[in-house]
Amino acid sequence: MRHGAFDPTHGVAADGALWRTSLTNDGPASLRFTQTGLHTIRCESWGLGAHAAVDAAPEMVGALDDPSSFLPGDARLSDAHRRWPGLRIPRTGRVLESLIPAVLEQKVISVQATASWRRLVNAYGTPAPGPAPLNMRVVPSTRAWQLIPSWEWHKAGVDPRRAGIVQVCLGLARQLEAATLLSTADASARLRVVPGIGAWTAAEVAQRAFGDADALAVGDFHLAGIIGHSLFGRPLTDEQMVEAMEKWRPHRYRVVRLLEASGTAQKPRHGPKMSFVDHRRH
Repeated sequence: MRHGAFDPTHGVAADGALWRTSLTNDGPASLRFTQTGLHTIRCESWGLGAHAAVDAAPEMVGALDDPSSFLPGDARLSDAHRRWPGLRIPRTGRVLESLIPAVLEQKVISVQATASWRRLVNAYGTPAPGPAPLNMRVVPSTRAWQLIPSWEWHKAGVDPRRAGIVQVCLGLARQLEAATLLSTADASARLRVVPGIGAWTAAEVAQRAFGDADALAVGDFHLAGIIGHSLFGRPLTDEQMVEAMEKWRPHRYRVVRLLEASGTAQKPRHGPKMSFVDHRRH
């Protein structure tokens, strides 16, 4: 759920507690997660949205995820699944909190997108309530996002195309947030109706906001190469990846997470690289 190592909406305290902030329907909230036992996680929350955040906390740590029907069918995946039996796909239930950073990540390298997200949240978000780690912030409200001047998007390295897509999404905030009430397939379909939201962006949101264990980010610049080299020993195109991973439906994103968590995800050494384009210079 974190967008970059320095995402101001996430933090790790010195005692190992995980922190995240969220803007609930009741207001801002800070959440502190600690593991108190092998199968027990404790959540504490502060802010006007504290009660709503605590109510949503079980889903945030994957309580609704059901891996029981997952059949690895591959020695590397079997080993990863055995070593990470507690891996779950979380569900935040907050669409815009995942959608806006996903739009910022469209067609740029990760370091640029996360820097843009960090700058905008730091500038227009609000301080995290309670004893959260220093400098944590809550995402801006829909209205606050809408009031960000065009030149501030530019200073943050966001080109007019992506800034425009964000504004369209903000105008549809109510309908998009209501997608959490739909099935994962229908929710993702609702996202893809929005101009500028394609399969990749919808999958990035579905993985986080909807807890969709099957949301494969087709169109990702690196994913087909990683899947191909990690599981099949050769590069794959997006089309080949989709075909090859059909046998793991409805757990295709779970496969990706297992590869990442176990450290067995292999990246091609000499693959194409996305160029750094500084949109602030245009």
